Parts: sequence; structure tokens; C-alpha cells
Amino acid sequence: MALEMKVPSPGESITEVEIAQWLVESGDYVEKDQAIAEVDSDKATLELPAEASGIITLKAEEGDAVAVGEVVCLIDTDAAKPAGEAEAAAPAPVETKEEKPVAPAPTATYATGTASPAAKKVLAEKDINPAQVQGTGKDGRITKSDAINAKPAMGTPGLGSRGESRKKLSMLRRKVAERLVSVKNETAMLTTFNEVDMQPIFDLRKEYKEAFKARHGIGLGFMSFFTLACVRALKMYPAVNSMIDGKEMISYDFQDISIAVSGPKGLMVPVIRNAENLSFRGVESEVKRLALRARDGQITVDEMTGGTFTITNGGVFGSMLSTPIINPPQSAILGMHNIVERPIVRDGQIVVAPIMYVALSYDHRIIDGKESVGFLVAVKEALENPVELLMDGAITKALEL
Repeated sequence: MALEMKVPSPGESITEVEIAQWLVESGDYVEKDQAIAEVDSDKATLELPAEASGIITLKAEEGDAVAVGEVVCLIDTDAAKPAGEAEAAAPAPVETKEEKPVAPAPTATYATGTASPAAKKVLAEKDINPAQVQGTGKDGRITKSDAINAKPAMGTPGLGSRGESRKKLSMLRRKVAERLVSVKNETAMLTTFNEVDMQPIFDLRKEYKEAFKARHGIGLGFMSFFTLACVRALKMYPAVNSMIDGKEMISYDFQDISIAVSGPKGLMVPVIRNAENLSFRGVESEVKRLALRARDGQITVDEMTGGTFTITNGGVFGSMLSTPIINPPQSAILGMHNIVERPIVRDGQIVVAPIMYVALSYDHRIIDGKESVGFLVAVKEALENPVELLMDGAITKALEL
């Protein structure tokens, strides 16, 4: 019996996917639940498992866009599993071909590279050196036609490779491109900046990171401090935790924080649900879980759907400062950057401190300058005074030690 395998729905509102890569070939025997293909939706890359065991026949090519519910392969469930590898066929006899004599290259003469009067005039008008033109006339003479077709040189080529390649963008990458362009065109996006003295967080991590890891099995990173600082600031400035829907503004009484992580197919933005209810341990556990699933290509559409605010960390790649682009339909995104020792004034004295520049990009249609600046200042205050503002003065209790 031939089983028709149809494209399952990866999630709500997704109507088609793209065959990114077949992991098997027509005629292969596949086992039930074996991954047979990778498919791209506009949100994620997912594996397509075989629904039964048997001989597979592919009905779509790599790069094809197929609708949800469309048949992409057949599986002959009556076919027996091959007993073993077939014996190698005897090598075919090698045919010998009689070599044909190669015609000698034409000998250069005084006429080679010389332009005819008409050609010389055309080349002068185009400001082209005759030495840059290959003549096709008798004995290599440059004809008027050669001069008309000649193009000005675009600099002297180097000795390295000058090749190029083309590769079709994945559906995920194309969708990301469309969304980024739409954000620039459809929102009134502005960015405000500030700087954070990370010394208090450095001191806390230095003193408690070993105990935290021994207790919980995860590291005490920067993301938990930034996430909880954002949760606090979002409660203080609810407009930043809002989004536009037509002529209405929707505000949320919960904080679902999207975190941008790098995956094998590009940037993924999974969501930490109800971050307002999580402790330092809870945030770090979720960040680690989602990052590993994104890295291994196991992240699902549901895990990247929603989110009321986004945090992105360009600092892991060495970025000093940037203007992050809003993750639609959200209205704001916080950009973290690298930490560099810089001179600052503290208590009237010039000292060297680990400083991070932070950026908040926001939709000015619903977030005013006062709210955006106030939000970023609130984040800065919490990061520079984490014991009081994020831990209620009880460090060991907040870290669950």
C-alpha cells in the first residue's frame, strides 16, 4: 500500500512551507519516525518524520514551496526492508579515445592589437586604451565592431579568485527580510541610548556564581539580571509593554520576554513566558533550555509565537553600539552590547569600570520620549543597584541558595 505523506500544519496562520533539504532519496527504505526532510516555515525550520516504514518516493524538490496538506512523498509500506548492500558491479572497461591533434595558436604579427581608423575613433570617444581590447579581425586587428562592443576597464583585477555564487534564500530568511523592511516602513521607530556600570553585577557574580551553579546546575549569567530589570521597568512603563492593533492599543498585564538567539538557520526569537513570575534560577534555566533547542534545530513555532518585549545581545559578537530593529508586532526592543573598561566619574573620582552601552528602539506612535527614556533609566538603575531593586536586599534568598 502506498501511504501519501502530506505536509502537516506547523502552526496557526502558516499556509505553506519550503522543502529546505531532503534527508533521504527516492528508493531509500525509511523507518517510521525517521527524519526524512527539513522544512522551512516563515517562523522556524522543522523536521518532517516518516509516518510509516517502507520504500520512499519523493514528490517535491528541494526549494519547492508546498502548501500545508499537499502530498510531498509516497511510502510503499508493503516493501520489504533490504537484507543488505547490493554487490558492487564489476567495473566497466575503460575506453580509449584517439587524441586529435590540437591546432597551433595563431602567431602574433605587427597587426595584432592595432585598431583600424574607424575603431581608433570609437575607442578615443569612449576613452578606452586599445591595449585593453581583444581584436577579432585578421591577425588580431581591432575592428570597428570590437571598439563599439568594448567596455571601459573596471580597475586592474588582483591575483585572487574573482568567482561568485548564488544561493536561494530560505523561506525563514525571506520572511525575516520582509518583516524587517515592514518595521522600518510602517513604524515610527526611534532609538534612545544609555550606559550601565556593570561593576555591581560583576561583584555579585564573582561572589555567588560558583554556589549558584553548584546549587542549580546552571550558570549565573547577565540575561537573568537584564530580564528581571526589564520586567520591573515594563511594570513601571506599561506603554512599552503594549502594541498597536489597527486603531487600538493593546496593553498586557504580563511580561513575555522574547530573547534573540543565534541558531543554525539564522536568528531565532523564542519567548520566556510570564517572566514576571520567574526567579534568577527560573530565567537562567529558560534561557539555557531555549538556546539549546534553537541550536539543535528543535525550537517550535509555538515557542517563538507571542512575546510582549524583546532583548537582543549583540555584545556576544563584539558589538559596541547598535540600533536594534523592533520585533513586530511588539513596540520596543532592548539591545545589549559588549562590556568594555572605560573611565567614569564615581563619587567625584575618575575610576575605570566595566561599562555596557544599552539601546532601546521603540515605536514612537504609542511610546513617547518621556516613557522610552524613563524605561531605559529604570533598567539602568536596576542593573546598577541589583541587590536593592532586583533582590529586595536578600541576595541568598533571591538566588535560592
